[in-house]
Amino acid sequence: MKQRIITGVVAAALFIPFVVYGGAPFAILISILAVIGFNELLKMRGISIFSVPGIIGVVALVMLVIPNDWSSEVVSFFNYESNLMIIYAISTLLLIYIVLVKNKMTFDEVGFILLGAFYVGLGFHYFIETRFVGLEFVIFILLVVWTTDSGAYFVGRKFGKNKLWPEISPKKTIEGFVGGIVIAVIFAVIMQLIYPFASSWIQLIVVTMVASIIGQMGDLVESAIKRHYGVKDSGNILPGHGGILDRFDSLLFAVPLLHFVHFF
Repeated sequence: MKQRIITGVVAAALFIPFVVYGGAPFAILISILAVIGFNELLKMRGISIFSVPGIIGVVALVMLVIPNDWSSEVVSFFNYESNLMIIYAISTLLLIYIVLVKNKMTFDEVGFILLGAFYVGLGFHYFIETRFVGLEFVIFILLVVWTTDSGAYFVGRKFGKNKLWPEISPKKTIEGFVGGIVIAVIFAVIMQLIYPFASSWIQLIVVTMVASIIGQMGDLVESAIKRHYGVKDSGNILPGHGGILDRFDSLLFAVPLLHFVHFF
């Protein structure tokens, strides 16, 4: 527990200044974290990030993570249409690579690399875009994810009796799942009272509940991936907390959702 607290405090002290400052430093940091997270995913499957398919996968990841402002203004040739063509070209290269190595790499591995790039890349991309919209929205989504996680843990420990999904995450309970949603809504309401940012109370409560649910599903998805590949944590970059995917699994699901429903 002591190690977890120390790591959490140090990580927060390093991360929060980038969140507050925003801009290019934040985008670069998140892009680096995305590459680290993608590497954790590849390692579960036994694929080296320094291999040919690993490098091709990183290129696909970067194409997805890059902020919209950068793609449209700074690097004008990375517009949406050409980005799709780049992803198509990357997919083709990976499929050709299967032939060149005489099936030493499989179609399943190609699918894993591409889906992994989308899973990690789009989540971190929308995290960057959220900061570009405004600091208050990053604070909101972090608040929802963190209070959901804490609420689910403490409510689950105190009142949890019915297992939520024991085959995937044995310690999670239905009571904890519901408790996490309730605690997230309470803190979102407090934030709205202190600094009004949502257009209506109904919108705030509905979005918070959905984001809390989706975030918990993101946590379960990452747990399912780890259980399938027989690993306890996605990595060990954060002592006592695991890897980057362990810390950002809920955000990878919740942040894109808020953009899709035009909350931002």
